[in-house]
Amino acid sequence: MKLTGWRQTTFAGVLSIGVVCSGAAGQDKPQEPAREVHLVTASTPRERQIELAEVSSKATVYILGPKGYERVREGSNGFSCLVERSFRGTTQTSSAPACFDAEGSRTIMLAYLRREELRAQGKSEEEIKDDIAKGYNDGRFKAPGPGFLYMMSNENYVYDSESKKSGFVPPHLMFYAPYKTAKDVGYEAVSPTMVPHLTGSGVGPESLLVVMVEKPSQGDSSGGSHKH
Repeated sequence: MKLTGWRQTTFAGVLSIGVVCSGAAGQDKPQEPAREVHLVTASTPRERQIELAEVSSKATVYILGPKGYERVREGSNGFSCLVERSFRGTTQTSSAPACFDAEGSRTIMLAYLRREELRAQGKSEEEIKDDIAKGYNDGRFKAPGPGFLYMMSNENYVYDSESKKSGFVPPHLMFYAPYKTAKDVGYEAVSPTMVPHLTGSGVGPESLLVVMVEKPSQGDSSGGSHKH
């Protein structure tokens, strides 16, 4: 699969998507985006959070509340949807709707829930990073087996640790690839031009393999998400 035009250019912003960058700490602030960004917080209206998170109409849905993620709907297809966030220091750098399959829902998504629980308690990003690492070491969290998560929204706003910028990326799928390295997928090193792209460079249980999809049509009335 080869990406061209807008897809190849935008793809570099996927480098630190999802939980791979959730534990990052630092003081570098991302540049202001050209497009208006609506970062999700615990004060974001319930209906708006559900609208963003609801990649699948039959999935379990979580929204951010004062104590972390709250389950607001029980699904029927094994998938779980939420809006993932990441920070550098105290600056929020990502706000990305994600929908885990059944495998991800019972494994790495639990670490997502824990991160927001700790943020709600006022823990620093470094403290959160340490807690999650200990969780994998002591068995509280487990690396996923084969499976994937959707990030099919037009509202995926993520942070690239190399350019130190946040930006919108197009809809994509992410396959679980815990502890995988660039060589495992046929490359000498991880780079923004890898297709499909590997996040994390095999550094941990939450590495993901990113596959881009076609851009949704302008007539999509789902508010930025594909419903399944």
